[in-house]
Amino acid sequence: MNLKKRVCTLLLLLVAAGQMYADEGMWVLKELNKQNLARMKELGFNSPYQQVYSETDPCVANAVVIFGGGCTGITVSEKGLVFTNHHCGFSAIQQLSSIEHDYLKDGFVSQTLSEELPVPGLSVRYLKETVDVSERINSEIAYIDDEYKRLSAADSIGKVLADSIGNNALLSADVIPFYNNNKYFLIVYDVFRDVRMVFAPPSSIGKFGGDTDNWMWPRHTGDFSIFRVYADQDNKPAEYSANNKPYQPKYVAEVSMQGYDEKDYAMTIGFPGSTDRYLCSWGVQQRIENSNKPRIEVRGIKQAIWKDAMLANDEVRIKYASKYAGSSNYWKNSIGMNRGLANLNVIERKQQEEADFADWVSKDPARQEKYGNVLQLLEKGYTSNNEYIQVATYLSEAFNGGAEIVRLARMVQSVDVDGSTDAEKDEFIEDRITPFFKDYDASLDQKVLAAMMKVVKERVPENFLPDIYKSVDKKYKGNYERYAADLFKKTKLLSEDNIRTFIKDRKEYAKFKKDPASQLSLSVLISLFELQQLMSDAQYDIAKGERLYFSGLKEMRPNEALSSDANFTMRLSYGSIGGYQPYDAAWYNFFTTDKGILEKEDPTSDEFWVQDDFLDLIRNKDFGHYANKDGELQLCFLTNNDITGGNSGSPIFDKNARLIGLAFDGNWEAMSGDIAFEPDLQRCIGVDIRYVLFVVDKYGKCQRIIDELKLVK
Repeated sequence: MNLKKRVCTLLLLLVAAGQMYADEGMWVLKELNKQNLARMKELGFNSPYQQVYSETDPCVANAVVIFGGGCTGITVSEKGLVFTNHHCGFSAIQQLSSIEHDYLKDGFVSQTLSEELPVPGLSVRYLKETVDVSERINSEIAYIDDEYKRLSAADSIGKVLADSIGNNALLSADVIPFYNNNKYFLIVYDVFRDVRMVFAPPSSIGKFGGDTDNWMWPRHTGDFSIFRVYADQDNKPAEYSANNKPYQPKYVAEVSMQGYDEKDYAMTIGFPGSTDRYLCSWGVQQRIENSNKPRIEVRGIKQAIWKDAMLANDEVRIKYASKYAGSSNYWKNSIGMNRGLANLNVIERKQQEEADFADWVSKDPARQEKYGNVLQLLEKGYTSNNEYIQVATYLSEAFNGGAEIVRLARMVQSVDVDGSTDAEKDEFIEDRITPFFKDYDASLDQKVLAAMMKVVKERVPENFLPDIYKSVDKKYKGNYERYAADLFKKTKLLSEDNIRTFIKDRKEYAKFKKDPASQLSLSVLISLFELQQLMSDAQYDIAKGERLYFSGLKEMRPNEALSSDANFTMRLSYGSIGGYQPYDAAWYNFFTTDKGILEKEDPTSDEFWVQDDFLDLIRNKDFGHYANKDGELQLCFLTNNDITGGNSGSPIFDKNARLIGLAFDGNWEAMSGDIAFEPDLQRCIGVDIRYVLFVVDKYGKCQRIIDELKLVK
């Protein structure tokens, strides 16, 4: 269970009449109350709610899926066709690409079922059921004062409940805490492990704008890809088999060709990953100084090394495309978050909320008894571990997420050599080691390791440095390039066969422990473990303080509907379509058009280069029925739906619960949104479904996909 659920502002702001409304909240679908439903109707929602969510009948929510490990998708055909973002399918596209078949650069189109490409390791999850087990758990833990024992007991009970469902490769069950460990739900998924790539636009469309446009508006990115879910002969979840058939889903989302106007209702359903809307002022300060700043520095160094190598070599580009995109995305997010938190005075606002809470507590002896030390717990918890968090971030970013050789050594160290069977060891090689080497360049990683050693030495106090620095500095006199070269020359880990020998032969595994990469990995691991021990008391205070603070806020504001922080479970967000004012004297329109591609296109840029044949399509303006009433092709649009990471690929629905787009990004001016919702600034960026279909039809010439859809014209 996550001990880091936080405290923040609770803004439920209605903009003046005639303007677009903004509503904070990523709502658990089964918990929407009369207040939520009334707001949805007020904003223009025109369908029975049972069409959106029902525990007995087929509904829109049945079509929404977890795509891969951290995205959302939407089922759009009776044959298991799933739309998601290009960046969500990016790792699958990269995995299937090669110099001979560069699907990243050229895109991929299948014209028959037999041409669809299986993606090893990719899964799609359909929500099976959500069960409120709060009373069952809370009744058992209510009288446990020790917070760790309380959390441990909740974990144990939750595991028993989840295991009773029958957890296996094709059925996933888990008990998840909500509302800062005040409530618990049992979440069950059907897991489909035969997923095949159907269509991917070239990156010049799907990633148009690259890092430059990431998190920015206006956007002109065709951020979509298409996959198909396959099932066994009984339409049940299954591992890959050539005999599997396209899955027949419970519900298929209708696709609207009718477009949208400003102030129209917009709704997302997806799986937002994590928010910290209840983060206290001390927690915000820690995020800025001790988490984001180290992350920004270390990833910036690593990414610059990767980028140079990727531009110089196509093979390296393909290998590192997905890794670079993932690293860069959160790197830029951290930069924007720090900027937004400062510009919007979030710490000062949090401090005012905490003062209001303290005043409310002081007015009643019963409240003082229950909540009197909550703020002190939070202040002490966060301020006492700031340095530890900063050091841990540097070490984790530099070694666990930076130098890949350290991660490889750690994977090998994780194998239970004596307790695992040969079959389990073979599976480990197949699932972990072989994919690692497919996308790895040792000469590039050697450069990264030298840079990571250097930045850690410069930023981490000597008493927190991994012990290996003592011997390295003594032998190499601070020359980390020479140390990295020596390590890569001597390590035996650069061979899959060597790793197989290490984990299958006990005597050979003893030799592995003396390998220089193994020694570095173990030294870093010990340092991180020691830091975790030092943070234990602080984490205890934070966990208890945050649980009680949320409970107190619920009592303090009994008439407000407070949503639970995102935790990668299905949520609904409602709002409106519209633009925004990013800064003084400027206004951003709520949609972009084909004109923007021609304005931005640059044949000398790897981020803005576009294939000639696609440019010809745009210049000829043969948009057909995908154009708006003015003959323009609308590419992307804005809503004020409350979303975050994990919502990527989330369907955006209109007032009739019909698909009008796919959410794929947030906007730069509101990057603080995971901590504080900003109604005047925060926007969800979506790709227009008509642009998606234009690319599939006119560019990909894949009519069979269009024919599968339930189009509403």
